[in-house]
Amino acid sequence: MTATPSFVPVAMTIAGSDSGGGAGIQADLRTFAFHQVHGTSALTCITAQNTVGVARVDALPVESVTAQITAVVDDIGVQSVKTGMLLNQDIISAVAEQAKALNLPNLVVDPVMVSRTGAQLIDDAAIATLRTALIPLATVLTPNRYEAQILSGLDIHTLEDMQAAATAIFALGSRAVLVKGGGMTGDLRGVDVWFDGDRLETLKTDTVQTNDTHGTGCTLSAAIAANLALGHEPAAAVHFAKEYVTTALRYALRIGQGQGPVGHYFPLLQ
Repeated sequence: MTATPSFVPVAMTIAGSDSGGGAGIQADLRTFAFHQVHGTSALTCITAQNTVGVARVDALPVESVTAQITAVVDDIGVQSVKTGMLLNQDIISAVAEQAKALNLPNLVVDPVMVSRTGAQLIDDAAIATLRTALIPLATVLTPNRYEAQILSGLDIHTLEDMQAAATAIFALGSRAVLVKGGGMTGDLRGVDVWFDGDRLETLKTDTVQTNDTHGTGCTLSAAIAANLALGHEPAAAVHFAKEYVTTALRYALRIGQGQGPVGHYFPLLQ
């Protein structure tokens, strides 16, 4: 007997490689898989990192990045795309051009400009290009606290600050903004703010006490993309994605000597 092929949603991650397996395309592809979405990728850079830190970052040529995107879209097609670490101005510009030329659907932009501890990861020229070229194409934009401060020009300390930032960032052109509260303190840690032009909503899930949170941002944006590929509307995709990340935090992996990653394998353990 011959098996009848069935349609499988396809998502793409355009991001960097994490040699420690906790974030980047490794986290994205695992997240896609556990949502029963076929994962494809376009690698932007290669990092030498582990649970302690990043030792080296090497950018791929722009032509390599665009060739990977085109190869997947021309043959397989995609139902959603997420971007992670794009690293420099040239790659950001090229990805934005590809997103327009290929009409990439359901684009989730994780800006990856500043770490949750406040360390800037890309230079000012790259940030400017991200702001003007890529963010206006986003279906959902997912800045953390410090990225939201840069994009909005506001200091963020309170829930009201997060709400004001979400509203200001929305004016940059994305269809929706999710200001993440992972970098907030006290009761606001883990509280996110959603704004889509109509609805300003505060989102909170259970707080999980763990130091092993590496890859949460990548996992959240990948889970949003996966749910968009499955046909969910953006607001619902975000709700489902937050639930996924919260459960993955409960199964976080205690590996290495530093900050371990969230555990994507929990569906296999239930």
